[in-house]
Amino acid sequence: MLQAGRNTRMHARYARIAEARQREIKVRVGFAVFIACTVWALAPSKWPAIWLALVFAGQSADWIVFGAIRRLGGGTPSRGLRIAACISLFVNSIFYSAIAAYLWADGGGSQMVFGSILIAGALLHVTIHLYHEREILISAATPPVVYFLALPVIHGYVLGQPTDLLVAVGCVLYMTHLLVAVRQSSQTNRAIQIANDRAQEERRRAEVASAAKSDFLAVVSHEIRTPMNAVVTSANLLERSQLDPAQKEHVVMLKDASEVLIGLLNDVLDFSKIEAGKMELEEAPVDLVDKLKALERMWAPKAQAAGVAFEVSLPDDLPRHVRTDPLRLQQILFNLVSNAVKFTATGRIEVRARWNAALGRLTVAVTDTGCGIPDDRLPYVFDVFEQVDAGVTRRHGGSGLGLAITCKLAQLMGGSVSVESRLGEGSIFTVDLPMGIAAAPSATLAVSAPSTFAHGLDILAVDDHPVNRRIVALLLEPMGCVLTFAENGQEAVEAAALRRFDAILMDMQMPVMDGLTATRAIRSEGPNAGTPVIALTANALETHRAAWATVGVDDFVTKPIDPERLASALEAAVRGEAALAATA
Repeated sequence: MLQAGRNTRMHARYARIAEARQREIKVRVGFAVFIACTVWALAPSKWPAIWLALVFAGQSADWIVFGAIRRLGGGTPSRGLRIAACISLFVNSIFYSAIAAYLWADGGGSQMVFGSILIAGALLHVTIHLYHEREILISAATPPVVYFLALPVIHGYVLGQPTDLLVAVGCVLYMTHLLVAVRQSSQTNRAIQIANDRAQEERRRAEVASAAKSDFLAVVSHEIRTPMNAVVTSANLLERSQLDPAQKEHVVMLKDASEVLIGLLNDVLDFSKIEAGKMELEEAPVDLVDKLKALERMWAPKAQAAGVAFEVSLPDDLPRHVRTDPLRLQQILFNLVSNAVKFTATGRIEVRARWNAALGRLTVAVTDTGCGIPDDRLPYVFDVFEQVDAGVTRRHGGSGLGLAITCKLAQLMGGSVSVESRLGEGSIFTVDLPMGIAAAPSATLAVSAPSTFAHGLDILAVDDHPVNRRIVALLLEPMGCVLTFAENGQEAVEAAALRRFDAILMDMQMPVMDGLTATRAIRSEGPNAGTPVIALTANALETHRAAWATVGVDDFVTKPIDPERLASALEAAVRGEAALAATA
């Protein structure tokens, strides 16, 4: 593995050098033409033209060699190709720097200075562009270094001018500074590379951790929702039966506990979606007055049972119908009021709404006389898993996600949430949200009762859990549906191949064949290729919804099953198919 890593880095360095050599060949050739013309002007002869021809030949060879390296793609250059690259650079450096020897041999002061500048420039170019690979750098830098040192020494020895040796000393100082600069640059680049490698590794670990978290949430969601499906549905069915007061109280307790557990589970899943940036808002008409009055219907009995007064105050100018995300609005209001009820033992809770017609914004303030929040904890109220102290969790429960989710949802909707509080006196949580006024829905639209549309529907229900199959029967058979059950995807495919159904309810995780595979098979051919399929599953993450969307399901209903949600999904799917058949 280490060898593979070294090979990969070597290829990256050679590829970078090859790309730069080919990209800059026009610049090098252009400079060579300029240098030849200048040298000819300083010391006219045939040698500048011969030198230029040699440079052209060397650059052509350079183009061929480094072009071969560039065309390797993801491969590592062979030893022979690396040697060819080193030889090419060595010869090109000899050719390029040789013009300085011609200028020094001419003996003029201007010529010698120009020749020295050319070699200094060549060294600077080589070190900047080729320091990534040591063997390449040595091959390209050796000729100009030799020229740089040898020319003043030889010139001074031949002509007996010791002062030329000072030029050699200056050349040494220049190369020393250049060497230090290259070393520092190399160390900096190495540090950057190490930091990049570490960042890539941390990113990989984060992706693995995120995938593990998603898998864990999927398992938790499925494993909790499956038994909760039985608990919630049984409670709903019991509530409709003839019960004495004590039994009714027990059912209410059961439903309340179920709602708390499902709420905690939904909080975790929603926060996961928000964290991943996958939370999508859906705008729809909302009866705002009813939504706010529902808070009183839902929470006043619980607050009053604890001796706390509960009031919802609505202004006269509040529009009845607005356009916003109904689910998220309800979630925000629910969390704020739930928080107030949870932390208020005596006194009163007031929900006061205000409407700013000019800006089209709704402001809802939830005021309580609860325990309040210490000043040093106020900045952290909307942080994840934040609660005032450990005792709060023991006395009042909760995951610490409610307010964090409320804040993030409000921000996603273009609004904000703020808090004012005094320890021992109470708190005021205020949410401000933009929303447009919507037209009132037509009163002439008739909605048929679920039992009317469902009577006689032939439905294939697919679920591996016998309790879930029993729950579906308890919910749909009283509506007049005719049910056929399958315990896995394979049985569903076989049943769907025999005759046509009006609708198919499909679970996701099943033995033998999962629901996605079964849906694809049913959709591909047979009498039920166009039959509405509704996903009825405990897998409620966004990734699961996306997976179902790829196989073309008509709707997505999560467990625990909401009877009204299931009925409306069935009605929409069946009526949609009927409309398509009528227009065909």
